[in-house]
Amino acid sequence: MMFKSIAIATAILAAGSATAQPYAHENSHGQSRHHSQGAGHGPMMGAGMGRGPVGMLTRQDEQSATDMGLVMNLVHDNAKIRRTVTRLPEGIRTVTESDDAKTAQDIKAHVASMSGRLDSGREFNIFSTTLPVIFENAKNIKSIVEYTAKGAVVTRTSKDPAVIAALQAHADEVTELVNEGPVAFHRGIDARMAMGPGGPRGARAGAPNPAGQGRQQQHAH
Repeated sequence: MMFKSIAIATAILAAGSATAQPYAHENSHGQSRHHSQGAGHGPMMGAGMGRGPVGMLTRQDEQSATDMGLVMNLVHDNAKIRRTVTRLPEGIRTVTESDDAKTAQDIKAHVASMSGRLDSGREFNIFSTTLPVIFENAKNIKSIVEYTAKGAVVTRTSKDPAVIAALQAHADEVTELVNEGPVAFHRGIDARMAMGPGGPRGARAGAPNPAGQGRQQQHAH
């Protein structure tokens, strides 16, 4: 899985550097300040905020680089991860675990951070057309997160059919990343570049899963 990582990293960094724009951050006084760089974390981060995958996020905040570092750790350690997705009538139940202690800890940290973002409405997204629906309807989602010794079990349900569909489609996107690692991430970046300035929100109406255009596979555990 890792044999393409150097080429992919180069391509993503080039794409991120070419498209990154300074982002506006509103301080406690309601004043907008513009930033172009900050501290980056994890592989493929470039020089910091505003570069690489962080620079391609639909929204950025002070936690973006740290969260992207976790994502890239998991993308590169995908072969160490096992994941199952159960479709429920009102949503999904996912089990994501690893026998590797560091990867298991990264899974837990990622789940905790993304759950916190969902609760607070701080979207974290590069190329998913399902995440805008999920974040916009966070109040209509019931979440149960259980941490295990090796990862996390997440159940998210909703009464809204559109949200249920988004939850299930996003689970497929994540499974694609677990199955294919950097290859799927690179495919998602390509899809993001093709979306144009509107990004995932502009492309989401009737759009296929950007990271899930390859063959869908699921591990059975």
